[in-house]
Amino acid sequence: MTATHEAALLAAVPDGLLIGGRWRPAADGATLGVDDPATGEQVKQIADATVDDGVAALDAASDAFPSWSTTPARQRGEILRRAFDLVQERAEDLALLMTIEMGKPLAEARGEVAYGGEFLRWFAEEAPRVQGRYGANPEGSGRMTVTQHAVGPCFLITPWNFPLAMATRKIAPALAAGCTVVIKPAALTPLTTLYLARILEDAGVPAGVVNVVTTSRTAPVSEAIIRDPRLRKLSFTGSTPVGQRLLAQAADGVLRTSMELGGNAPFVVFDDADLDKAVDGAIAAKFRNIGQACTAANRFVVHRSVATEFTERVTERVRAFRSGRGTEEGVTIGPLIDDRAVEKTGALVADAVDRGATLCTGGEPAGGPGSFFPATVLADVPAGSDILREEIFGPVLAVVPFDDEDDAVRIANDTEYGLVSYVYTENLARGQRMIERLETGMMGLNVGVVSNAAAPFGGWKMSGLGREGGAEGIHEYLQTKYTLTPDPFA
Repeated sequence: MTATHEAALLAAVPDGLLIGGRWRPAADGATLGVDDPATGEQVKQIADATVDDGVAALDAASDAFPSWSTTPARQRGEILRRAFDLVQERAEDLALLMTIEMGKPLAEARGEVAYGGEFLRWFAEEAPRVQGRYGANPEGSGRMTVTQHAVGPCFLITPWNFPLAMATRKIAPALAAGCTVVIKPAALTPLTTLYLARILEDAGVPAGVVNVVTTSRTAPVSEAIIRDPRLRKLSFTGSTPVGQRLLAQAADGVLRTSMELGGNAPFVVFDDADLDKAVDGAIAAKFRNIGQACTAANRFVVHRSVATEFTERVTERVRAFRSGRGTEEGVTIGPLIDDRAVEKTGALVADAVDRGATLCTGGEPAGGPGSFFPATVLADVPAGSDILREEIFGPVLAVVPFDDEDDAVRIANDTEYGLVSYVYTENLARGQRMIERLETGMMGLNVGVVSNAAAPFGGWKMSGLGREGGAEGIHEYLQTKYTLTPDPFA
């Protein structure tokens, strides 16, 4: 990719707010800058929305809702399908844009385009399949009709780590159900969402159905939208503490909520595991997206008899990684999102080493431009280390040995989070037991990546509420009505 091509792509990204089908500046003319984390350089300035802009976006979504919710489901699905096709046509531009603003290697960004696009195709197909039921009541005195209806205008808040997939995973089911939306992307990575909004316009999404508000004034803008009585649904992906605050605000309006929050995923390797598969799975589960994923494996719980060999193998693989700007050929580890992420990751590693963990590779930022932290492996991480309690969100693989199955389950479940777990064992019965015993909403059994548009994504405990994707995903944007009519034969 040439600098000229990058410049042309960035120029093609809208720099305004999308409200009611019109791209416009912030009400007070303010702008915010978007930086390339690999260089620290600003790549574009965009509108920085005010509270009034947020309310105006909700005005537009509310005005568009009656028409969109009564648009035939097949028609809504065809628009989403056109959007899917356009995403495939513009896949290289979307991938490059994500690499520029977020830092992930271009190969991984292409994978996200494929994954994110699938939500548009999946929910295009789900739109006409929303079903109800009809039948006699048990007493035979009447007929029961159960129907599904779009919940209303929705506020969607997306994180910075998967700029395309997190947007399509929320927008697609909302539109398929007949809802209108205001989406607020993270201020660190808003460009992909702005570009996606242009794609949705080109696909035929009517004015006001999708509104985009980019802002650095997140708290006041979000609160004004959430507390507006016209809003009926809030969907958020991000940290648990922020999710808790948003849930408190949503309580006054009794909003439908979907919360995809933090994770602390265990990756359990038993003594009978196929270590070749386990190492491959570990690399995928830990270092995808530079470790900046809520599904990233956080604690590698490895049977003591194979812990040394497993650690040596992953260390050898990690030492072969190449860091750099994601657009460069052969780069496997890009930058973290910003310098604060580097500082946090470094502090977690230092705490573990101070408590007695062995540093096998990495561990110290190289310095220089960009927010880089080297891929790191820690062995024999002791209980009580911060890195075992907190979500790392960085390229650090921390190994904890265990002695037996009960010990593994205890360590794996010793967290307030419950998003995803990974288990490697060749014992079928043990695998079945782990499905039953691990307290997570998702699990990978002998696989290191579980996300799929056709599957319900979500967690237990402090990892959130609701599900995104799968047949379950559209129901987060629907509400049920039961109607009783007299017995027609009476």
